[in-house]
Amino acid sequence: MKPLSQNTNSLLHRVGETLRPAAQPVRPAVLRLTTGAFTIWNNMRRRSMFHKLNRQDASQFDPVGPVRVLSRPLPPRVANALYDAAQVTNIVATLGIAHRVSGLVNAALQLWTLSYRNSWGMILHNDNMALMHQLVLGLTPSADALSVDALVRDKTLTPRRFDRDYGGIPTAMNIATCAVYVISGVAKVRSPQGWKWATGNTLRDQIAADAVRKEVFGTQAPEAARRLYNARGFFTMAPIRSWISLTLDIPPPSD
Repeated sequence: MKPLSQNTNSLLHRVGETLRPAAQPVRPAVLRLTTGAFTIWNNMRRRSMFHKLNRQDASQFDPVGPVRVLSRPLPPRVANALYDAAQVTNIVATLGIAHRVSGLVNAALQLWTLSYRNSWGMILHNDNMALMHQLVLGLTPSADALSVDALVRDKTLTPRRFDRDYGGIPTAMNIATCAVYVISGVAKVRSPQGWKWATGNTLRDQIAADAVRKEVFGTQAPEAARRLYNARGFFTMAPIRSWISLTLDIPPPSD
């Protein structure tokens, strides 16, 4: 019979191999490109809305995260300049140009700009999830392939090497995704509605508030939000169906 310490070391070794499998640099590189492309598109299409948010009355400002170092909002020009700078660094980091520097700078700027946006209210978990992914990609060697850095250093976009650091990046992104959903779920239960969120009224109100916010800040509200607002039965069934799916591991319906 193996000693307990040996069994523990063997178990930890297997866990480590599962969470950080050896992989080629192309694996995290694809994630860097797709995540970067989505966030570039998503942020640029909302640029005018973010700029308008930065001009709100100071009484609406409630700093969160690193923005808590501020006692009052930044001048709109400064806040807008930081937001635009974050989009430039996002492009540079996505292309993998001097990624050891641009990845870190982009991670810091994305964290600041989203925290600043969240300081005006209406925190969206999908934005936070994209931010978490950018932080992971910016702080890891995700640009060792399919990047300008790889082309300059290795004279190829797909260098052939294996390392556990590459295999651990997707795992870290998955953990970040799970963490965001767990925190969102806990926030639902801890809200004034408590378990009443399962009736669908909270979801309905959030969709309505988001639609109004889009119209106030110059973008078009989804047509589906208008049509479904009075469909109370739909909003009651949606969270029940989600709870059943999570409990029984039922896949979502295909299109």
